[in-house]
Amino acid sequence: MNIFRQIFDLRNGEDDKDKTLQNVNSGISFTGANLWILACAIIVASVGLNVNSTAVIIGAMLISPLMGPILGAGFALGTYDFDLLKRALRNLLIATVAALLVSTAYFYLSPFKTAQSEILARTSPNIYDILIAFFGGLVGVIAITRVEKGNPIPGVAIATALMPPLCTAGYGLATGQIRFFLGALFLYTINCVFICIATYLIVKLLRYPAKAVAEKRQKLVQYSITGLVVLMLAPSGYFAWRLYDKQNFLQAIDKYIESEFTDKGVTVIYKKTSYESRPKRLELAFLQKHMTTEEITAARKDMEAAGLDGTQLVIKQDSVDNILTLKNSILNEISGKDAALDAKDMQIKSLQDKITAATYDNSQLQKEIAAIFPGIRAVSMANHPFAYDKDSTTLRPVLIYQAQKPLSTADKQKLENWLKERLKLKDLAVFKL
Repeated sequence: MNIFRQIFDLRNGEDDKDKTLQNVNSGISFTGANLWILACAIIVASVGLNVNSTAVIIGAMLISPLMGPILGAGFALGTYDFDLLKRALRNLLIATVAALLVSTAYFYLSPFKTAQSEILARTSPNIYDILIAFFGGLVGVIAITRVEKGNPIPGVAIATALMPPLCTAGYGLATGQIRFFLGALFLYTINCVFICIATYLIVKLLRYPAKAVAEKRQKLVQYSITGLVVLMLAPSGYFAWRLYDKQNFLQAIDKYIESEFTDKGVTVIYKKTSYESRPKRLELAFLQKHMTTEEITAARKDMEAAGLDGTQLVIKQDSVDNILTLKNSILNEISGKDAALDAKDMQIKSLQDKITAATYDNSQLQKEIAAIFPGIRAVSMANHPFAYDKDSTTLRPVLIYQAQKPLSTADKQKLENWLKERLKLKDLAVFKL
């Protein structure tokens, strides 16, 4: 037992308690250099979120001084030093407001307003964020109570991630997206509270000398901490359940598509899921597969067996309009739902325009036709698209001529035969203007 005590005893390598408390006291201040460092760190983190750069965000977290007042509040609660607690909370409030103002100003002035993945990742906190904050806080407070501080502090700053949620909250304010603001602020609050609670537990475990206070005030601290834990756990648990349910939904979608279509040789070229909509929605389109009404009905019934009951299945078929819509949807999915045709698509469109445009030398044709049929004064020949049933379109060469009298049936047939031979065509239509 003594061996285990020696191995796990936190008092081994512990720094002098008075010295640790002195360091904690000096670290909670947010005036002068600390405030400037915080403002600069906020700008760096905001730029990182704006350009979706993880490395820049990590750099901002490493230089952020936000941990000071949070650890100070934990030490204050553990030693019942309410004067220290007031100063720590006041400085934390100053730092939070300053960070929100700076990040809001940055995102308001920034021309790039699109929410990147680094921003979106900090708008829906869950139970896992609580675990990260709590155990990260434990590492942080254990490190600052050591004689040899070691390397944990930078890791704690990165893991607990206090800066990015604050900047994301500023983004929400700047862009008027209250959901982003509230979600990010809740994540920031979770981090602050559970780092503070972790600090409180270590201070109690290491038996830092407490100030003499009434037992009633000691119980008030304990009840307050318990209330905060419950207050944070309830919504975080809900968000964690939502994350779990969404992952199950996406996995069920993948299994359904694989068993219902991919394993049967049907190539899925477009998939879009919507977990947030009511009802949930799955959109699919296939390569060279046209589903009948009966097949679509059967596919929808199979969704219930796959655990996707209540999910709406939408099949995009291969009509001309739907192909154009599908193409734009795929491009929008790839480029963040706000891109138009790219350079290759523009080239394709240009080639299509050339194919469908008139490619015949109408001036030369008019001279040759007038020599055979003097009554024809003008001609125009081009490839015209003809729409048929089942949403199919075909290009067909058409000659339109202008004359006082229409050609006789024999002359019209003669003109068609001559043009087919002259232009090496298999099909041709002749009309009078």
